[in-house]
Amino acid sequence: MNNYIGSAKIIEKKREFLFPCSHHFYKNPPQIVRGEMQYLFDSQGKQYLDFFAGVSVMNCGHCNPEILEASIAQMKTLQHTTTIYLNQPIVDLAEKLSHVLPGDIKHSFFCCTGSEANEGAILLARLYTGKNGIISLSNSLHGRTYLTMSATAIPMWRVDPALDTSVTIVPNVYSKDKPLDEAARDSLKEIEKVIQSKGADNFAALIIEPIQGNGGIITPPKWYFKELKTLLEKNKILMIVDEVQTGFARTGKMFAIENYDVVPDIITIAKALGNGMPISAFCANDEIASAFTKPSASTLGGNPVASSTSIAVLDYIEKNNLCEVAEKLGAKLKTGLLNLKEKHPLISDIRGLGLMLGAELLKENGEPASEETDLILEGLKDEGILLGKNGLGRNVLAFQPPLVITEDDVELVLSKLDKILCNL
Repeated sequence: MNNYIGSAKIIEKKREFLFPCSHHFYKNPPQIVRGEMQYLFDSQGKQYLDFFAGVSVMNCGHCNPEILEASIAQMKTLQHTTTIYLNQPIVDLAEKLSHVLPGDIKHSFFCCTGSEANEGAILLARLYTGKNGIISLSNSLHGRTYLTMSATAIPMWRVDPALDTSVTIVPNVYSKDKPLDEAARDSLKEIEKVIQSKGADNFAALIIEPIQGNGGIITPPKWYFKELKTLLEKNKILMIVDEVQTGFARTGKMFAIENYDVVPDIITIAKALGNGMPISAFCANDEIASAFTKPSASTLGGNPVASSTSIAVLDYIEKNNLCEVAEKLGAKLKTGLLNLKEKHPLISDIRGLGLMLGAELLKENGEPASEETDLILEGLKDEGILLGKNGLGRNVLAFQPPLVITEDDVELVLSKLDKILCNL
């Protein structure tokens, strides 16, 4: 006998006890009560293939038994001390990360959320450079703290009416009216123009997502990051790469920036590192990390349970070759989506890398097909598939499943999506 209160009662309690900013997907949302690898189950026992993974969190699958074993074992021995006492899991995790982080990046400061990690990265850049200004790109999402919200350029997430003016937002690489390469070239020109007009001495760093997730799976061309890094180095401006959503094998590489053969100055990580356990970090090389000498700490960041869980996550990714899996299944999914694009005019673009793909939906007049997107999500949910959406118009279908899915899962999603598109 279960004690599930049901979807209607949960919505009622949300209205009474949570803030009204807390929204949910679907007109008829299920109450999710259980997870098992790539599957979720509702209070009625219905199984759903999860193709969103909690926005790229559950890369190793829900309630993965190998990872849970490490979490539970640590919970039974030592849950919490904070960093003022010595414990082994946090340093073991930092050491393990140093072997998978790009280039010469080896130092980590652990916290709990992606927002905290990005806030810390900006602080580190300011400490190292002695400069203040930050450059961010349109369509970006970097967090909900004051400074990271200021660096966020998606209007729906910029809720503070008095954001920090030290952040300058420039165009990203996307334009519905221009080819990708041309839009990317324009983006670099605008960044250079801002640096020249405001002065390089006023900018500590540029913060950028390798693929803009919430912004619509905006994926720069191969050459973009190398030219951007050259421009920033010329002006002594650091590059902060936000891998909160793109990290840990999702794009076919451990970190998405590795697809572009560039080593950032500072990298931020979160989400999939803990596979559901709250943990994040900002990371840098010896020289940049050495600038952070004044006392700082995170009460819960990198606690023994989160650290032990994250070590198990890294072990699982390596043991099961999840980078290769994401690359292989991502190619299969992308081919299938491109075929659907040829069949259904509503799909205007397919973009992304590995198992981080987006399908942009536009109406015949070029406007975002936001209502159709919601209908598709609702239809897929009824067929037992949970999919995400993003983009400024919330009109981009987001395919970001756990990396433990199978070829059959990919074929099922493509088949069900085709069926729903035919019936729109």
